Formats: sequence, structure tokens, C-alpha cells
Amino acid sequence: MAKILIVDDAAFMRMMIKDALAKGQYDDVVEAEDGADAVEKYKDLHPDLVIMDITMPNMDGLEALKTIRGEDPEAKVIMCSAMGQESMVIDAIKSGAKDFIVKPFKPDRILSTVSNIIG
Repeated sequence: MAKILIVDDAAFMRMMIKDALAKGQYDDVVEAEDGADAVEKYKDLHPDLVIMDITMPNMDGLEALKTIRGEDPEAKVIMCSAMGQESMVIDAIKSGAKDFIVKPFKPDRILSTVSNIIG
């Protein structure tokens, strides 16, 4: 089963994503609170997929994406954005993000995106 790292500074957002993943039988899930935490956990755990918010304190999602992809060019990262963050999403895709999910989340969208990337 795939190991997935969920990165969001809001605990309730991490829980929503985790709950959606559980419905798709993805239950090997690790959480991080910000980009810096995500980079450290990625180095330690080498997850199969990262689902990461763009806007976070300490290190934002774009910076974390660039750092993770710098360490592992094969890293699979899905970015999460709020409506109105289109320019950040474009930057994320240019920096190697595989896809993005717009908040508020729909569980089916999370599962279909994850399935498309890791099967």
C-alpha cells in the first residue's frame, strides 16, 4: 500500500484529506504541519505521494515542493489551493507538482487524483 504524506497547517484539513483517503483504502498516512516539517518527513520516510497545501507558515508549499523535488526529482506531489490562487498553482506545476486540488475538497476528487498518480 502506498505511503502518503499530508501537509497542511490546519489540522481539520489534514483530517478531511485523511478521511477521504481512508475511503479509498489508503491508510498508510503521515502528517506534517508546514513545509519545513514536510521536507524533514519526506527525507526520513520517502512517501509515495505528498498532498501539500500551498499557503503555510515557516515554509510555504511552493518552497517545500522545490526542496523536495531538488532532493528527489521523481517525487510525486499534489498541491492544494484555495480559489483565487491560480498563479501559485501554475508556479507549482512548473516546479514539478503532478496535479492540484482546489479547496473546499470533494472526497471523490481527492481519490481520483491520488489514483491517477499512484494507482
